[in-house]
Amino acid sequence: MSSSLYDTLGISKSASSEEIKKAYRRLARKYHPDINKDAGAEDKFKEINAAYEILSDDKKRAQYDQYGDAMFGGQNFHDFASSSANMGDLNEILRNIFSGGFGSAAGGFSSFSRGGFSGFSSSDFDGGFGGFAQDLDIKARVNIPFEVAVLGGEHRINLNGESLKIKIPNGINDGEKLRIKGKGKISKNAGIGDLILTVSVDESSEYERDGDDLYKDVEIPLKIMLFGGKFAVSTLQKDVTIKIAENSKTGQKIRLKGYGVKNRKSGLYGDLYLRARVGLPDVNSLDENLIQLMKEKLPER
Repeated sequence: MSSSLYDTLGISKSASSEEIKKAYRRLARKYHPDINKDAGAEDKFKEINAAYEILSDDKKRAQYDQYGDAMFGGQNFHDFASSSANMGDLNEILRNIFSGGFGSAAGGFSSFSRGGFSGFSSSDFDGGFGGFAQDLDIKARVNIPFEVAVLGGEHRINLNGESLKIKIPNGINDGEKLRIKGKGKISKNAGIGDLILTVSVDESSEYERDGDDLYKDVEIPLKIMLFGGKFAVSTLQKDVTIKIAENSKTGQKIRLKGYGVKNRKSGLYGDLYLRARVGLPDVNSLDENLIQLMKEKLPER
């Protein structure tokens, strides 16, 4: 059985949900059109998102594991995605395939041909796909910077060539959904649907999040760690000055109450925990007499 969906994300067929998510985040950052300006990066980004749309859904993944690339008319997923590039939203096309069920023993979806989709008319979609009630909502995924997820704010996305400004609520979690009213499909009979965005929060190189609490490593000069003193620290909210006790140790946690994530339900803030790390000076920058004295007097244990 072909594994081209798995190949798209660079993972094995036995990959766990967490491995799938990590692979998706890594590739999404690499090929995001705002970051990667190379030709073909946007199409690759769409392909990655479409593969994740299937493999992150247990039901769709099970369907694909059973039928493989026969669901795409025998094409591998890359070729299928490329041939579908000018046919609208790739995620929507795939959603119709998987929600409509896999077809007869002929080995394919009844309205699908090797070269692409065929046999659909506008009435097929106006009346609802496969006889079901019409769904005018558009579902997509959006990557949100870590800081925006914590603090909230405006974020721009591109939808079918249109630039949309969306409002991100503070403290949004990975996997949460946002509904953007009136940005779905349009039907003369059923009105306008909504855009439903599933949020993927980018990892931060500086912070870790655990619920409403944040964690951050802070490098503190050796002198302050040994003899105590004040030290300035930047947080997502503002810069603060903390007091370091004499003879502090590496790994010691310093709690900044209320400098974490604001809980949308309670309105209360979590805490920020700083993990102290010793910042050692460059020996070559020290006074020669001090160096000699340290060599003679510093304990070896």
